[in-house]
Order: sequence, then structure tokens, then C-alpha cells
Amino acid sequence: MSDSDLHSFILNALVEDTGGGDHSSLASVPASATGRARLLIKQDGIISGLHVAREVFLVTDPSLEIKILLDDGQRVSYGDIALTVKGSVHAILRAERLVLNILQRMSGIATVTAEYVEKVSGTGARITDTRKTTPGMRALEKEAVRTGGGVNHRMGLYDMIMLKDNHIDYAGGIAAAVQRTREYLEEKGLSLKIEVEARNTGEVREILAAGGVDRIMLDNFNIPDTHEAVALIGDRAETESSGGITLANVRDYALCGVNFISIGALTHHIISLDMSLKAY
Repeated sequence: MSDSDLHSFILNALVEDTGGGDHSSLASVPASATGRARLLIKQDGIISGLHVAREVFLVTDPSLEIKILLDDGQRVSYGDIALTVKGSVHAILRAERLVLNILQRMSGIATVTAEYVEKVSGTGARITDTRKTTPGMRALEKEAVRTGGGVNHRMGLYDMIMLKDNHIDYAGGIAAAVQRTREYLEEKGLSLKIEVEARNTGEVREILAAGGVDRIMLDNFNIPDTHEAVALIGDRAETESSGGITLANVRDYALCGVNFISIGALTHHIISLDMSLKAY
């Protein structure tokens, strides 16, 4: 996310939360009050989003003094202090929930990603994300995946061709979909990788026969079929396992020899990392 996009995102989120005014703070705390707070980690995990938290505070009030005490990607434990902030109490209170929402969400994603990455350690398989992200937060959530040791799949519909089941069915089959895609890329002068989804080993053979494909997604394949598909594909295309993959079975899929394992749950089944912002 560019600096300008991050600034706009923060402004919109603050407007969404503040509306006509933070009446709780306006009613109970003098406008001139100053204070300090610290962000306490309450659960072991991987921290992500500290630079975003800094920007939230500064967009809320540029006079706030923020000290970041940890690094994004660092393993944290209960009781760690991630940052401190000093200045206008009204500004600290206005920024508090947005800071926590972002940090907790990004840190939860980074933590789960790191667990998957550890499970496939030594296999050569890489853990990747999907487009199953929160609208407006994709760049931050995908950054959190990288912080946890994963890699990003495409950022959106614009930076990679991905022919899934519906594309194939609407196009009239794999061969037609791939042929039209190659013609489209040539006509538009685009250099984009082509990935095609396979629902069974028969479709893997069809994709290989069509040719010109960079990656084949093995969608909801079981372990024996994944072994067979990887052997069929060889070095003719990258391979990606997707669908029904959990921490319990991810290493089994990695040991099949696939290059990538995409996990939608990294960004859409999120358990946020517990933390709080407390006055001191």
C-alpha cells in the first residue's frame, strides 16, 4: 500500500468511527488533557502492523509522540510492550480502536501464517494467500502474510491470469479458455502468468495438452491424486495445492512435491492476536 493510499485508508476509517465526534471522550475528559499509553501484548505470536499503527496515531494528531519498541515480524510473548504513545488524551482515545483493530488483525494473520510455514519447513513448498481478504484491507492483510513468512499470490484480478472452474465452464472448456487467454494477452501486449485450475487428474492432462500454462492449481485433490498430478506435470508448470488444507494435513500436501500451497483461511478465518492499549 502506498503512503497516500495508507493515509486515505486511515482517514476513512477514522471518519467511520468518529462520525460527529467522540462524545465519550468529549464528555468525560478535558480537551487540554495529556497522557500516555502503552500497547501490551497479551498472547504469544508474531507482531505485524506497527508501522501502520504509528501512522494511525500521526494522522489522528501529528503532535503525538510514538515510540515503537518492537519490529514487525518479531515473535512476541505475553507482557511485551510493543509501543508507547504520549500526547493529547482525546487523540489517543480516538486512535485506540483503529490501532488495535489493525494490529490485532495483521498480527493474527502473521501468526497463523508462521504456523503453516513452520509445518512445511524443509519441503520446498511455499505458503501463499488468496483473494479472500477484507475489502479495503487487502494490501495490509497480504503484508501480514509476508511478515509471517508466506508469499503473496496475485494482488487482484489485474496482475495474473487465473482460469478457475467458472471461467472454464463459461469459455467452453480448458482448451478454449487457454487459447483465448493466450490470444488476449498477445493482442493487449500483456505479460502475465497464466494459472489454470484442475478439478481432477483428467483436467490436469487437458491443461498440459493445451500448453502455455505457468501454474496448475490442484483444487481439492486428495493426497494420492496430488502425488499423481505432480508426477504428471513434472517441470512443465508450477504446481499449487488448494482447498481443504489445514495445519493437520498441510505437510502431507507439501511432501507431494507441490511448489505452492494456498490457504484462504490465512485472511478470512482470522483469530486476532490479543493486545490492549492501556494508560500508565
